[in-house]
Amino acid sequence: MQQPILQTEIRTSSAKLSLSMASTAEELREVQRLRYKVFIETMGLTALASEDGLDSDEFDEHCDHLIVRDTNTLRVVGTYRLLSAARAHKLGRVYSENEFDLSRLNNVRSRIVEAGRACIHPDYRGGSVIMLLWSGLAEYMRRERCDFLAGCASISLADGGHNAVAVYTSLAAKHMAPVEYRVTPHLPFPYSKLEAAQSPQIPPLLKGYMRSGAWICGEPAWDPDFESADLFLLMPLANLDSRYARHYGVEG
Repeated sequence: MQQPILQTEIRTSSAKLSLSMASTAEELREVQRLRYKVFIETMGLTALASEDGLDSDEFDEHCDHLIVRDTNTLRVVGTYRLLSAARAHKLGRVYSENEFDLSRLNNVRSRIVEAGRACIHPDYRGGSVIMLLWSGLAEYMRRERCDFLAGCASISLADGGHNAVAVYTSLAAKHMAPVEYRVTPHLPFPYSKLEAAQSPQIPPLLKGYMRSGAWICGEPAWDPDFESADLFLLMPLANLDSRYARHYGVEG
């Protein structure tokens, strides 16, 4: 593990929250248990159930893991997985390449941090946890001297995919990346064959990315395991809106 991010704490009306980086095997298991609760149990993805109650894959050991903990209960209530450019180079790939052809990004790979597996405990979704996670992400990117944040944002297909169509078409009109940053899904989500929902319901994480200046880098991929349509996002740090920069602590 790299040197941990300087611990940060905030108080809310109901909890005291701390931000840190996982530094032990037990902390990683806590992260994986939270991810299992959110991604498998809460979403009802019984096909992905496991006996150990952990959401884990081969990338976990190569990544750094931000942790938000409720210091009153010591429970991990939020997490974000980060893959530095150096570790991605050593590994030979990033997680998003499971879903997308990223060959057009080869010239900026050394300047990208990939973020993923963001999740927040259902009892702590008032905004403070995600704010702490973004604060840690900003500090991590400064430390790694990277100019781009990349990752996938998922849209549930529980309604048959109609909201995913509405979200993609509405966001693509305003937030599509320049052509030199476009990617191609390996398994495209057939959005053109479905009717869009009348009013798009943008997932909170995706909404946060858009407000912070992220680009959508092409058409959505279909993830049948997680029953979602996934968008590949790229966010230049230079695009951060000043009001979010103040929140995230990245004003220069």
